[in-house]
Formats: sequence, C-alpha cells, structure tokens
Amino acid sequence: MLTAARRSTRLTSRLGHQVRAYSIADDADKKCTITLKEDSYTTYMLDSPPPLEFEMTKGELLQMYKDMVTVRRLEMAADALYKAKKIRGFCHLSTGQEAVAVGIEKAIDHDDSVITAYRCHGFAYMRGASVRAIIAELLGKRTGVSYGKGGSMHMFTEGFYGGNGIVGAQVPVGAGLAFAHKYLEQTGKATFALYGDGASNQGQIFEAYNMAKLWDLPCIFACENNKYGMGTAAARSSALTQYYKRGQYIPGLKVNGMDILSVYQGAKFAKEWTTHGKGPLVMEFETYRYGGHSMSDPGTTYRTREEIQYMRSHNDPISGLKAHILELNFATEDELKSVDKAARAMVDKEVALAESDPAPEATAKVLFEDIYVPGTEPPVIRGRIPSEDYYFKN
Repeated sequence: MLTAARRSTRLTSRLGHQVRAYSIADDADKKCTITLKEDSYTTYMLDSPPPLEFEMTKGELLQMYKDMVTVRRLEMAADALYKAKKIRGFCHLSTGQEAVAVGIEKAIDHDDSVITAYRCHGFAYMRGASVRAIIAELLGKRTGVSYGKGGSMHMFTEGFYGGNGIVGAQVPVGAGLAFAHKYLEQTGKATFALYGDGASNQGQIFEAYNMAKLWDLPCIFACENNKYGMGTAAARSSALTQYYKRGQYIPGLKVNGMDILSVYQGAKFAKEWTTHGKGPLVMEFETYRYGGHSMSDPGTTYRTREEIQYMRSHNDPISGLKAHILELNFATEDELKSVDKAARAMVDKEVALAESDPAPEATAKVLFEDIYVPGTEPPVIRGRIPSEDYYFKN
C-alpha cells in the first residue's frame, strides 16, 4: 500500500492516467485523535464495542474524502449515461452509501476478500478497478472489467468477487471464500460478505451463518441496511429489523454507515475479531440511498422527497467527513474544492476514454470466452439444438 504522503500527492485513475496535480500540504503524516459519538455502535453478544477514540493521519482522512468524492462522481456519470440511453439494462447506483465501500477498504488489506450484491460500482473501484473499466463495463465495451459482458451487476477484480445479481446468493459464496482463507492457512485474512436489508430474509443467508459458526470461519456478514428493499420499507418485510442480531448465536455489531470514520473503525474491529479465532461476526451498516432502487425507480413513490432531502442535508457521508477535515484545520474550503474538481476531471476523462473504447467483436467466439481456462476447453459446447453447438478450434 502507498504511504499517506504518496497517496495524497496526486489524484490518479486506477489505470494510471494522471489527470492533474493539486496542492496538498507536506505534513500528510500528521496525526490526530478521532472521537466518535457514543451512538456510533450498538452491540449484540459482544463484550464491548470498537474503541471510540483512535488515531488517524491527515493523509488518510484526505484520501478517504477523495475516494468518496470519486465514487460519487462515478455514480453521477453512470446516471447521466443511463439517461442518455448509452447504458442499457439494470443499473443500481450507491449514491449516499459511499462511506461503506470506502470505509471498509481503508480498514482491510488487499489480500482480504470482498463480495457483494448488485450495488457494486464503488466496491469495484475501491478494490482496484479503474473508473474507465467500470464505465466501459456499463457501456458494454471490450475494456470493461468483465469485458463488456457482465454489466452493472457483474463486476470483478482482484480480491473482489462481485457484483452478483441473484439476491443473497453471494453470501454463501462469501462463506466459501472465508473457508478458503482458513483451509489455506492464510492467517489474518478475512472475507466481507455484503448484502442488503432486502436480501436479509433469504434462507441461504442463515445457512451460511450456520456453516460459518460451525467451522469458525473468518467471515464478516455485513448487511447494508439502506432502509428499502426495492420499494418496500424494512419494517414491512422483516419481523426483526435489527439485522445485526440476525446471527442468533453469532455476535453482532451495528454501525453508523453514514459516518465513514465509524465504518472504518467498525470494519477494522470486525477483521481483528474474526481473524483471531473468534469465528464469524454479523454487522449492520445503517445507511441510505438517495436514488431509487435502480434507474427505472424514481425512488419517491414509497418515501417522501422531504425524507431524502433531510438525509442529504443532515447525514451525507462526504459532507460529514469534510466537516471533520475543516475542524481539524487539515485543509481549507478551497483545497477541498480543488479535490472535488480534480475528481470530476479524472472521472470525465475516464468516461470519455470508455466511450471511445471498442465494443466486443460480434462473433460467436466472444460468447464462449472466459468460461474455461484457456487450453482446457472441451471440444464442443452444446447449444439448444445441434446447429447451435460451438466447436473450439485447436
């Protein structure tokens, strides 16, 4: 990982395209003490919550801010491209939920595993995918993270196992990833298996809990509770809306998911807990999405505009971190505006590159790529009828 000083020198896309330098003070390693609010955490079957006081550096805080701004700009770009009919199909945005993806990534190592549901763009970026590759995937371009064949719900990169479209199905897969860490004796490595409040009632989630507890797997089952499963309020679909208690025999931790510092400290605590032989942990990140469930949902038929505006003005994760940075005198308003402008310029450039990238070739061969490891393909893949069979050429 880069040092805080190096990370805070330039804003660079994940493909290595330098956009523009902006001024950041040289004292990026300057430390401060963060004191979280008493209500940042609620515990279940845990002796104590994560420490409310901890140290961070100026560079770390500024990097968190840059990453959240970049993720939001990425989602805004996807929103505009969809409305311009350049992106088709399903598209689920995470505007408002940036603190969860960014906060978790800052608390773990790249060798840890992350798997989530279909609201995955921010996670893909934080795990190392470039803005260009993510937008190209949404546009169906060859340079996309899944070569233009996965779309919004199927994004993968090293250490990130999706982006999965089947509701809740990623959770047992996440338990399997945690099993792999334990089986391969990868000490200190954990898996974050994320899902939404709408998926929380899926039976396979409880089956994954059971297996993870039986085998004491290093798995953090993390529910992103954004209050609405599609258009249904949590209380209308769940008899128990305290999702961090759903593990029954597994300890739980509820986190303020609109505060990135609470997310960071909570995720750090969770990893330490589960990698020290204590077994799995169930987390609940209480967060909020500003937009609809997907691009086809206006998001205002089942909640009021006043509710959305209140969350934007009182609980926005980016504004909250900005207030911390200003209060600590780690940056001025103008310096943070330069960060915003640099993020916008970077995203705009990456979007332009993605739009100019080629689409996959219109050949049958492209359809059957990436199913088997090259060189291990069977002679033929059967279609619905013999005339649709595809024969691999040696």
